[in-house]
Amino acid sequence: MLEEIRISGLGIIESSTLELGPGLTVVTGETGAGKTMIVTALGLLLGGRGDAGSVRKGKKAARVEGVIDARSLPAVVEATEEAGGEVEEGRVLVARTVAAEGRARAYVGGATVPVATLGSVTSPLVAVHGQSDQHRLLQPRAQRDSLDRFGGDAVAKLIAAYADIHAELHKVERELDEVTTHARERAQEADLLRFGLGEVEEVSPESGEDVTLAQEEEKLGYADTLRTAAEHAREALSSEIDAPDALGAISAARQALDGVREHDPDAASLADRLAEVSYLLSDLAADVASYATAIETDPARLAVVSERRAALTALTRRYGETIDEVLAWAETGAKRLLELDSDDDRIEELRGERTRLRAALADAGLALSAARTDAAGALAEAVSDELTGLAMPHARLVVDVRQKEADAPASEDESHAPLKVGSGRTQRWLRYGSNGLDEVELLLAANTGSEPRPLHKGASGGELSRVMLAIEVVLAATSPVPTFVFDEVDAGVGGTAAVEIGRRLAHLARTAQVLVVTHLPQVAAFADHHVAVEKTSDGVVTSSGLTVLDDESRERELSRMLAGLTASDTAIAHARELLEVARSAKA
Repeated sequence: MLEEIRISGLGIIESSTLELGPGLTVVTGETGAGKTMIVTALGLLLGGRGDAGSVRKGKKAARVEGVIDARSLPAVVEATEEAGGEVEEGRVLVARTVAAEGRARAYVGGATVPVATLGSVTSPLVAVHGQSDQHRLLQPRAQRDSLDRFGGDAVAKLIAAYADIHAELHKVERELDEVTTHARERAQEADLLRFGLGEVEEVSPESGEDVTLAQEEEKLGYADTLRTAAEHAREALSSEIDAPDALGAISAARQALDGVREHDPDAASLADRLAEVSYLLSDLAADVASYATAIETDPARLAVVSERRAALTALTRRYGETIDEVLAWAETGAKRLLELDSDDDRIEELRGERTRLRAALADAGLALSAARTDAAGALAEAVSDELTGLAMPHARLVVDVRQKEADAPASEDESHAPLKVGSGRTQRWLRYGSNGLDEVELLLAANTGSEPRPLHKGASGGELSRVMLAIEVVLAATSPVPTFVFDEVDAGVGGTAAVEIGRRLAHLARTAQVLVVTHLPQVAAFADHHVAVEKTSDGVVTSSGLTVLDDESRERELSRMLAGLTASDTAIAHARELLEVARSAKA
């Protein structure tokens, strides 16, 4: 439940606080005083679109804050904590700012959150109805949604089951369309894959073979050069002819130092190190000699390696940078070819699955239609009873649930063909959608003996207001919302009908918090809390503020609404009479 709304810098409201309690709260005021700004403020708290043009002139930003009593709303507490906000003594502070330059910010429990998160926390708590909702009620989808809400969990479960099957059928049909429509492209793809895999299979490359052969070809191509370099290196280390070599030079240096070893320890150390170098050079000379001996010139092997490398290079030009990438492509291509080659089997499998799902969807759709038809009768009866209490004693609401038949398709294999229900003489083909087989329409017979007609043809503006209110009162008992907000839904209504609207709003307020912006004194008289929007001006700036009225102030406000006079004894008497009628009715 909303406990408080604080508004600053919004429209002509500079700064005001609206305290809300249980029951029925009405907001009244002169035309243009800013009553609708309260609904605008609520819209911002519910995550609605922020309009920089609504920021009060001279203010940097408009700000709206709300206090939610969440002690009996565990979902709100959980959502707040998930958003990083805090719940203090069972209450959650929500806020929204709209800057004059257009930026908007939202807060839940003191934490900054996206506007969508604010809306997800608050929108389930409040149902806002304005004159625009009367036009929404004329739309077939809104009428179907109202029936489904009334149907409760029983209808909701059937809708969910139908939606699951519909989604699965849509997926199967989409895949089937993909397979059949692109059959030629898939066949071409399969041919290219076969050709490529054949080339790879013919060469039969091994992982890393391209690198190994490149190294071998390099060695074979430079065999003479490598052997010559090795011989020169061996001779430089240890020559078999009378020529200077490294071992000879090291040996001479060692002998020179060995001759003075006994005279200086440092000379002895250097001689030892030269001995170690001599041993290493001897081993190295032997290794170089072995390397030179092992190098062979093999033109035949070089030709084989070059030819093999050419075959591998042809593969890497087409299927990958390296042979390892070529092998990876071949593995993936083989799997894809297997998939493409199984298209015919897959098509038959998908067609069978489609047939099964269409039959299941028809069954689910018929079950949903039956449940909607049952709910339609109960909704029509309940709303008609409410209309009787709203000064429309002869009005009758009819909730028409029907299916739209279609011609039989040339083939049941057609994608998105109508659904077949029944068999034999009872067989029908019905159109279907994601919400079922049904078209739902609300019809109103406003007078005894008149034929039910669509709302947009059979209801005036005032009658439409009452129909909408009656539906909300009925739906409130099946899917309660903590707070209802009505913005001048009583437009076009007066007299006895206005009194009955006030009575029904007061009845709704027994089980929910109700906030009504109204221009009718008959409705305002039923309020548990009466708030007046008062406009003041200093000749330069116009401002509006909210004032909670006591009994005496209420009488004056009602007399103003009745006769445009606040000091007329007759108007005051009439206002007192209205208040007494309302008290008696509520009692």
